[in-house]
Amino acid sequence: MPSKRWTKRQKGVKMKLDVLKQEGDELVLKISEVGPSFLNALRRAAMFEVPVLAIEDVYVIQNTSILYDEVLAHRLGLIPLKAELKSYNLPSECTCKGKLCGKCSVKGSLKAKGPLTVYAEDLKFKDVSISPVYPKIPIVKLLEGQEIDLEFVAVLGKGKEHSKWSPCLVWYFNLPKFNVKGANLDKITGIPDGIIKKSGSNIEVLDWTKWLPGYEELLERAGVKIEYDPNTFIVFVESWGQISPVSIISQATNILQENFKGLKLK
Repeated sequence: MPSKRWTKRQKGVKMKLDVLKQEGDELVLKISEVGPSFLNALRRAAMFEVPVLAIEDVYVIQNTSILYDEVLAHRLGLIPLKAELKSYNLPSECTCKGKLCGKCSVKGSLKAKGPLTVYAEDLKFKDVSISPVYPKIPIVKLLEGQEIDLEFVAVLGKGKEHSKWSPCLVWYFNLPKFNVKGANLDKITGIPDGIIKKSGSNIEVLDWTKWLPGYEELLERAGVKIEYDPNTFIVFVESWGQISPVSIISQATNILQENFKGLKLK
C-alpha cells in the first residue's frame, strides 16, 4: 500500500506523518520532526483519554455456574462493545450528574440455561445498535441444571479509570540508522525475507511495519553499528475494535489540543 503523507506546520515547526499501513484494526505511522514527549502524550491520550462503552455494574439474580459472581462480572466488563458513541455522554459530563440516565448509560441482560456455552453474542442490550466486537468470546460454560440470570449497566468511560475502557494499544520506537562500516553483512541471519535488503555495503529496511527491535541485535552480531533518530518514530496503533484506529488518533489529537487551551505560560 503506498504511503500517504500529511505535513503540519506550527510556529516554524514542521511535523511529517506517513501512513505505512492502514488495515482493519491496525494503523502504522512514521512520524518525524517531533520529540518523544509529544509521541508519549499522543500515546497516553489515545489509550487513556478516548472514551468507549463497557459494562460497569452487574446485578446477579441467579448464578449456579462454576464461576463466582465477581469473576463473571469481570468477564462481562472486559468484552469490547461497538456502539454509536456520539449518542452517549460521559457520566461526569451528563445532565444527570452521574446518576446514570439514558443519555450516559444503557441497560442489558443475560439469561441462559445449560447445557451450553454462553457467548458474548448472547448479551441483550436495550439499545439494539450495541453489539460485542467479537461475538464468539466465551463467557461461561453451563452444565445440565446450571443457569445464569444477570442484569447489567454499560456506561461510557476512559482507560485512565479502568483498562476495560481503553480502546487500543499504542507503542512506538525510534527509527534506527545503520552504520555498516567494518560489518560483515554475510553473517546477518535470523531476519525473515522481505524485511531488509542488503545492497552492496548498505542495508535498507523494506517494511518497517514488520520490524522488531530484536532484529537490531542480529545486525549488531554481524558488526553493524546502530544509532537512533531522536525525532523520527515508527508508531503502531492497534484498536480493540470499538472504534477505528484512525478515529482514535484523531480524537486523541483533539483531546490534546483541548487540554492545551487551558494552559497558561508565565
